[in-house]
Amino acid sequence: MQQAIRIIGIDPGLRRTGWGVVESLGNSLRFVGAGTVRSDDKAPLAARLCQLHDGLAGVLRDAAPDEAAVEQTFVNKDASATLKLGQARGIAMLVPALAGLAVAEYAPNAVKKTVIGVGHGDKKQIHMMVKVLLPKASFDGDDAADALAIAICHAHHRQSLAARLAIA
Repeated sequence: MQQAIRIIGIDPGLRRTGWGVVESLGNSLRFVGAGTVRSDDKAPLAARLCQLHDGLAGVLRDAAPDEAAVEQTFVNKDASATLKLGQARGIAMLVPALAGLAVAEYAPNAVKKTVIGVGHGDKKQIHMMVKVLLPKASFDGDDAADALAIAICHAHHRQSLAARLAIA
């Protein structure tokens, strides 16, 4: 008998890191939870990274996922902002890795293509399709909705990803 796999999707950000948890069984998905871990933007960078770490560690303890998926960062024109986002992304990858989870990474366009059918779309389209795919989902903002989209993307791609890793 096949067992449900619990997946946490993480949308990294220094101010707000979204998280979303789904259970995947075959082709069906079930909403488990979603939210946002926030850091104090007036605190020093190291303290903010600790806040993200501690918040995500608490989510992982409570949600007990089997696998994790994190959105890859994109490079923008502001090198300082890109570096800070990269540090937040490092926390987003470190926390599940320390918990013993495999961590998959997906480009933003891959997430959008999986969830809304095209590689470019806006936040409204992501919200709408997350609600279509997970009718019971509730989320507190864009970051949590994006995190659910990342979890959905991983649920759809995890079988082919596992097959590719087994070959390598």
